[in-house]
Formats: sequence, C-alpha cells, structure tokens
Amino acid sequence: MKKLKEKLVASIRNRKLNIFLLFLLSAFVILIFSKLSKQYTSTLVFDIQKVNVPENKVVLNDTNSKLTITLKTHGFKWLRYYFSKPKIKVDFSNEVFAIRDNFIYTKSIAYLNEKEQFQNETKILNINPDTLRFKYDTNLVKKIPITTNTDITFAPGFDVLGDYYVVPDSAVVIGPHKLVESINSLITEEVVLGNIKSDIDTEVKLMLPKNTKDLKFSTETVKFKADIEKFTEGTLNVPVKVINVPDDISVKYFPKVIKVSFYTSLKYFAGVNSNDFSIVCDFNKINKQQSLLFPEIKKQPKMVKRVKLNQQHIEYIILK
Repeated sequence: MKKLKEKLVASIRNRKLNIFLLFLLSAFVILIFSKLSKQYTSTLVFDIQKVNVPENKVVLNDTNSKLTITLKTHGFKWLRYYFSKPKIKVDFSNEVFAIRDNFIYTKSIAYLNEKEQFQNETKILNINPDTLRFKYDTNLVKKIPITTNTDITFAPGFDVLGDYYVVPDSAVVIGPHKLVESINSLITEEVVLGNIKSDIDTEVKLMLPKNTKDLKFSTETVKFKADIEKFTEGTLNVPVKVINVPDDISVKYFPKVIKVSFYTSLKYFAGVNSNDFSIVCDFNKINKQQSLLFPEIKKQPKMVKRVKLNQQHIEYIILK
C-alpha cells in the first residue's frame, strides 16, 4: 500500500509539471507570434545576383558589388533573411546601362524594379549606394596547348616509345580579353610513377591559373598516356662526312667510320640501319690550333633514343 501511495503522489506531481510546461510553452509561442506580427525596420547588406548578362560580355568579379537596403516589414518576413544570406537580382538585360567598360546600376532603377523582388507588405525605405559600377570585358576564346609535367621511372629494360601525350592536347579558355591573352600554355599536375613496364593511361588535373573565377575552361582534366615497350641497346658503324671544306684545299681525315650506340624498342630494332644516321664534321667549326674535327649527329631515326658517338673527335690533315 505504501508503494502504491508513493506512485500516485509522483504521478500527480508529474501531471502538474507537464501542465505547467505546456502553459509555459503556449505563453512563449504566443509571445513569439505577437513579436513577429509587429513591423520592424532594419538594414541589411544584399549580395548581387547577376542575371541575363550578355553572352559576349563578362562581368569582372568585384567584391564591392553589394547593396545596403533598409526595409520595413513584419517580423515573420524578416525570418528568411536570418536563415539565408540576403541576395538581390540585377537583370543586365533591362536594369543597367553601359558606359565604356562599365555597366551602371542606379538607385532610381532599383526603386522601380526591386519592389518586385520583395513581397507587398515589405517597404523599401532606402538603398545605398546610389550607383553600382560593374566592370566588364569582351569575351575572348582561345585554344591553349597542354604540356606535361612528369617524374617517371621504368623497370629495367623498359622505356617510353615516342613521347608522353595527353588527350585532349589543348583546352579552350573563354574569358576577359585581358586575362585570356596572357595565357599561352597549360601544364598538368606532376605525374609521379615508378617501375613502369606497361602502357600508361591515367587521368591528371591541369594546373589552372590562380583567380580563375572570370575564366571558363573546356576541361580541367586530361588523359595522360604513353606507350611503353621493351627496349634494347644496339651499335652500328656509321660513315663520317666532312662539310664546308674550302674549294682550294683537300682534307684527309681518320677514322672515316664511327661506331654509334643507340637505344630502341625490340619492335623496331631489326629495322634500324646505318643509313638512318648522318654524322658530319663542320670544317667551319675547327679550332685552328688543333688538328681535330668534332663529329655531330645531324640525323637519327625517330624510334631510337640515347644516341651516343663512341668517338668524340677525328684527326685530319690538309692536303694542298
């Protein structure tokens, strides 16, 4: 019986507490509604939302393009400005006029047009500043080549066949003439790969210029590719030719053939021969105090790399 009595007393107390809380909540809600139903005057800073900007023009970003507006309206309508950042639309098709490289937006235009963006029960008391200037420039479209930035090592006996390449190999940039004309190339982020022994096909980002809010790029990523082959080293004996010898003298030189070492893919190795190379000594480049000619590689096949002459100079004598 004693326990039952304690439970009944506790239940009554809880009911009284619940009724008290209910009345307290009701009073709070009534107070809030009473406050929000009244009219208040306040000033807010509105960000500019640019709409219907002509396609051949671009409005340059300007952090000062804001309107400070004083409004009078009911508290309920003020709530939306506290839950989201105030913005106001500026229609560039009929609310601005152009002077030189500026679009001009005035208070008189604002009073006529901005009332449509506020509800009937909202009254505009003041708009500041009187005038907004939006700098603009004519759009320029330019095709920019893309270059690669690599740090790649290969497994022993493997190398890249030809060059690294990207797809697409260029990007179209659209933006203000002053900004676009200074961009002459784009480079990829560094591609770091190690112990490579198969073809490369990976996506890589472009390193775009800083402060690109006014610029539009046709792509911000490219496919980075390379054909990887098994490579081997080979050697060939290639004849040497002396050029630019004066007509009134004759030159005798030795050796007339130089061994050339090269590095190429197994795929092309059998097709490489001495006729694919050209080694010359330019008589105009001789050192008058030495009887030496210095051979240079003037031609080599596209499919070979790391071409090296096993002899760095050639002796000669002049015969009169």
